[in-house]
Amino acid sequence: MQIGLDFNLVEELVAGVDEVGRGPLCGAVVTAAVILDPARPILGLNDSKKLTEAKREALFDEIREKALSFCIARAEVEEIDRLNILHATMLAMQRAVEGLHITPKLALIDGNRCPKLAVPAAPVVKGDSQVPAIAAASILAKVTRDREMSAFELIYPGYGIGGHKGYPTPVHLEALARLGPTPIHRRSFAPVRVAWEARAGISDSLI
Repeated sequence: MQIGLDFNLVEELVAGVDEVGRGPLCGAVVTAAVILDPARPILGLNDSKKLTEAKREALFDEIREKALSFCIARAEVEEIDRLNILHATMLAMQRAVEGLHITPKLALIDGNRCPKLAVPAAPVVKGDSQVPAIAAASILAKVTRDREMSAFELIYPGYGIGGHKGYPTPVHLEALARLGPTPIHRRSFAPVRVAWEARAGISDSLI
């Protein structure tokens, strides 16, 4: 259910929802939903991309400590390839809201569209820089996903995943062409599909 409203007028039991990882070529898309506690304000909340890594890490712990409720959810690579990235992102957002242990009166979603939810919802363009609860969600999602990418750096060395976090940088694209896709690469994304087909062609020529 979607509604239109002035989100600045809503003060309590509002869940902010955001995602991280729509653009990368590998890894899950990670979402978070956060209901902040007005009695326990958190200073410095902002779009996670505008904060330093150290600041995000500090706020990550503070949000988890002070929020009335939060849930971090995801859609896996297999779901992204099966559903497409938009539908997988909506599914992950739905999981995040449904995972809250307190039912919000309203869910404010970063962006221009909302997932299907059992509670009223409204999209907020650039919400992560306007709505504190969305900013908090963006921080939880980004820190979680960045940590996963750093772990994958150790499992799949040579791709630079810990640095570019899966985004299609020149370093990543070169490694993808040279080494081929890993199990965490999204085969429905064009650069990965091209690399996969190229590797398959090499294998066929060796038979």
